Amino acid sequence: MNAAGEQDVQIKRVSSRKRSRDSQKTLLTPTGKRGGASPKGGGANPCRLSRVMSDGPAAQYCSDSEDLFGDYDSLLEDSSLLAGLDEAEQAAQTDFTALRRRQTPEDVLTDSILDLLEDEPLEDLPASQQQLKELMDEAAERDRPRGGGKTSTPLRDPERSTEEGTRRPRRSVADQMKRTMLCNAAAPSSVSRSAALKEAVVSEEIGVALRALEAVRPGGPDLGPFFGLPTRVKELMFKLRGIESLYAWQETCLNLDCVQQRRNLIYSLPTSGGKTLVAEILVLRELLCRRKDCLFILPYISLVQEKVRGLASLGLELDFMVEEYAGSKGRFPPVKRRNNKSVYIATIEKAHSLVNSLIETGRVDDLGLVVVDELHMLGDGSRGAIIEMTLAKVLHVTKNTQIIGMSATLGNIKDLQAFLRADNYTNDFRPVQLKEYVKLNDTIYEVDQTEEECFKFSRLLNFKYSSAMKKTDPDHIIALVTEFLRLREEERALLLKELRASGSGSLCPVLRRTVPYGLAYHHSGLTAEERRLLEEAYSSGVLCLLTCTSTLAAGVNLPARRPGPCCVPPLPPHARALLCAPMESCFSRLLLSNEKGLLSLILSLVGLNISSSVDQLLDFLRGTLLFVQRGHLCAETSLTEAVRRCVDLLQSKDLLTGSGAEPQLQVTKLGRATYKGSVDLAYSSVLYKDLSLGLEALLLSSCLHLVYLVTPYDMVAQCKPDWMVYFRQFTLLSAAEQKMSAAVGVSESFIARKAAGQTVRKTVNMQVVGRMYLALVLSCLLKESSVWNVAERFQLSRGFLQSLLSCCSAFCSCVLHFTQELEEFWPFRALLVDLTRRLSYCVAAELVPLMEVAGVLESRARRLYAAGFRTPAHLANADVELLANAIGDLRGRAHQIRASARMLLNEKAAALQEEVDELLMKPSDLPTAETRRRI
Repeated sequence: MNAAGEQDVQIKRVSSRKRSRDSQKTLLTPTGKRGGASPKGGGANPCRLSRVMSDGPAAQYCSDSEDLFGDYDSLLEDSSLLAGLDEAEQAAQTDFTALRRRQTPEDVLTDSILDLLEDEPLEDLPASQQQLKELMDEAAERDRPRGGGKTSTPLRDPERSTEEGTRRPRRSVADQMKRTMLCNAAAPSSVSRSAALKEAVVSEEIGVALRALEAVRPGGPDLGPFFGLPTRVKELMFKLRGIESLYAWQETCLNLDCVQQRRNLIYSLPTSGGKTLVAEILVLRELLCRRKDCLFILPYISLVQEKVRGLASLGLELDFMVEEYAGSKGRFPPVKRRNNKSVYIATIEKAHSLVNSLIETGRVDDLGLVVVDELHMLGDGSRGAIIEMTLAKVLHVTKNTQIIGMSATLGNIKDLQAFLRADNYTNDFRPVQLKEYVKLNDTIYEVDQTEEECFKFSRLLNFKYSSAMKKTDPDHIIALVTEFLRLREEERALLLKELRASGSGSLCPVLRRTVPYGLAYHHSGLTAEERRLLEEAYSSGVLCLLTCTSTLAAGVNLPARRPGPCCVPPLPPHARALLCAPMESCFSRLLLSNEKGLLSLILSLVGLNISSSVDQLLDFLRGTLLFVQRGHLCAETSLTEAVRRCVDLLQSKDLLTGSGAEPQLQVTKLGRATYKGSVDLAYSSVLYKDLSLGLEALLLSSCLHLVYLVTPYDMVAQCKPDWMVYFRQFTLLSAAEQKMSAAVGVSESFIARKAAGQTVRKTVNMQVVGRMYLALVLSCLLKESSVWNVAERFQLSRGFLQSLLSCCSAFCSCVLHFTQELEEFWPFRALLVDLTRRLSYCVAAELVPLMEVAGVLESRARRLYAAGFRTPAHLANADVELLANAIGDLRGRAHQIRASARMLLNEKAAALQEEVDELLMKPSDLPTAETRRRI
């Protein structure tokens, strides 16, 4: 509202159809453009009104015999606001009429609200609301009994005829609003301040009334019925997930006082008990009811991608964003959305970077909920340290963010409760009863903790072994396998077909022989798509036996019917100890590996301006798991000594600076680049040196030099070079590439000597040699993109190659953020953006857009591309049946892929909208006359 009391109103019309130019020439069109012709026939006669927010000539308007708010006024695109009011009013009138029919004549309404307003004069209200008051007074007068006196208005039968004379026809709410709007436009612009204030108050009350009216409309908001969520959420859970009702423990957990009061919670149940569904309901409550963003932390990239696919359909239906933060994906800080809220699905490392970015930009209070799956991983090496740092920062910086942790049953759960200031809920529920067995030769024993030896006899296997079979199967596994029926042969044949397609025509010879019998293996040597196909097949019962490493159990929900070890008698003591061991405990890992976690935490705390002195660092550490367990973990040295030692080390590495008697700590440029790039402190200075040397003679005729610079340092120890293969691949390099290799410390003569088995007397940095070998592998992958061919050439497992690619793309993203903080590395920024993208997908360029969609891996991308689906927009608008036929889908993945594509397009559109908003935003430091005078 301006100084004169006039209201500045901006109206944006959105119409589902446009009128022709001729039809737009109404009486609202200026006379000059209407040709000055007056309406003829049945048109409305124009009348003159007083000036409205203008000193120009009086505007012409049409009387309310012409509907100004008809088809053209479509605020909601499908129906006008006034049409909606009519519908709601008719529905309300129907319900009201039914109510009155059930009432006795003695039942009465409460007094008119106008009676409460009689104490204060309203004559200086604007014309619009003065007229509204008159209409309401008039209606009240008509409804008041003839006998006089101030009484409540009795209910009358609407069907009863009246003999009091002809009454004026009742105006609908829409008609009254039209009339009010027209009179409001014609009202004098100059009003008093008191009138303006009353205008604002009454307008707000009208807004409240309209919102209340909206609430009773069919299909309106219905918060509450499903654990505080709209009924639609329950319907979608059944439609998209097949979930009709919750387990009893889930209902109990969701109704806990700590959940209702938004206190932190740790809940522990066995695998497959349905822990994730409780977390998802809490996430939806935060997104839809409290309108806050959420962070969902998962331990592995594959689990993040699975969760993104699973929530995408819900996000589209309920209007929230699902954003992936894994590998090289994720934007820091995230896009700040004006309307939609987001759930960030993140790996442990990406979640830490995301929280750092929110703290740095002052947006951490936008985060209403943090969910941590596998919370017991707090005790798992360096990744446990990162989880602890992330949660400790959230606890310290904001008091409004709730933390929910899902954990395995632990022996020291009270330590985690003290750290997170959380309640604890535990239950031993399992949808399928779990029994553990041990096989000793052909005898099966059940694990029973009540027995003295922890085992009791169960049964014998009845299978006769030949001497040849005993040699090939010393563990007598065949006796177990042959108990399975030969079934689902068609689905097993389809599984083989999908495995072959995932390998671009190549198929593991072992799986080719075992899958028809329902048998398979599962470990890191398989590609991600092979592992996913086998997991799905085992979960659905197509595979009966899956031999695997222990990592499969982490977060993967597989319905194992026969778990347990197979041993040769006598049972080894360590096997007995493993089966009968008590619950594990979880301990802080901040002091692990020469206090590596504590060093990283201190650097980021100073960089984020959370702490600037040793005392403040110690104050922060009082909120960590390390502090809770300090008596056990800091027996040899005090926590204060550990902090001072870490600060001194960071200063010696030129990552921190401090001055004065009580040093005020500050982060250096290198230190800021290190923590913002999430670079391991052990490699920070080495990376800086490598990038500096790279600038002196950067080779751009191929990608080898850039790939070498972003090859992860910690992957070198996992791969021992085959020197003959190394020499053969080195000789295939161009002269420029060989020169670059020699410049970083790997010469042809050195590799030739190693390949020939000769002794090399010259000192060579084997870390550099190992990185160059991995760079050659990655370079070949980028050129050929066939994991099978490159695996055969370098004699490496295809699973290791995929892991190498994933780690390299993630590290490339880290190096990109590292260079963005150091001005001298500006040439790398544009180069690394494209390289990160290429390493993330490692497919032909035309398939990259499809690979951006969650759930689309290389084999599916090739099939989709061949079927004509070339972009995410094609997938987002695809017919589900055509999409399913294109990917050979038998498991309902087509719906998830289409939903993921739509979510991806929404994310990109939101990012572009944010750029537009930033461009159009009025600068906060725009010079004014006042600032010029100060200058």
